[in-house]
Amino acid sequence: QVPLVESGGGLAQPGGSLTLSCAASGSFVPIAAMGWFRQRPGKEREFVAAINWIGSSYYADSMKDRFTISRDDAENTITMYLQMNSLKPEDTAVYYCNSGGSMRGENYIPSDNWGQGTQVTVSS
Repeated sequence: QVPLVESGGGLAQPGGSLTLSCAASGSFVPIAAMGWFRQRPGKEREFVAAINWIGSSYYADSMKDRFTISRDDAENTITMYLQMNSLKPEDTAVYYCNSGGSMRGENYIPSDNWGQGTQVTVSS
């Protein structure tokens, strides 16, 4: 499995913005699809967004107007981003990236390759 390193979490005020990053480095075959998930306090892990190798993006309905997923494929590093705008307190969660999953239509099926998670807290 390709190690995934996340960064960019932290504290934001309601209405603010944060950008998360997930870097997959090393010599590996191209990663077709990647995705972001989150786990809010006391809740199950839920899908946030996914992006395939040609840059097509998919979002959970509650986040499609506020979040933007992107990826940068370099020679030995793929970096996936999640730009989060108009943050709400209910966006408070640990955000996880996932790589190497598969797309089933517009649904991203995660692999077992997860990042360590990064905490996002939205509070005034």
